[in-house]
Amino acid sequence: LEALEKGMQIHVQILNSGFESDLFVGNSLLDMYAKCGIVGYARNVFDIMPKRDVVSWTIMVAGYAQHG
Repeated sequence: LEALEKGMQIHVQILNSGFESDLFVGNSLLDMYAKCGIVGYARNVFDIMPKRDVVSWTIMVAGYAQHG
């Protein structure tokens, strides 16, 4: 849980610094939440991403496959 809490703190810093629209940053957040089993948070990040690529979709599919 400590890693998830740290990741969520980083997510807040990303939002405050304006990097949320960066594709690489968005995919990293998706991956973190999906691997932690918080697919709902991953979906929220996915939904607000201005651009999505194959990596974005793959992370979401894998997250749902593993954690439903």
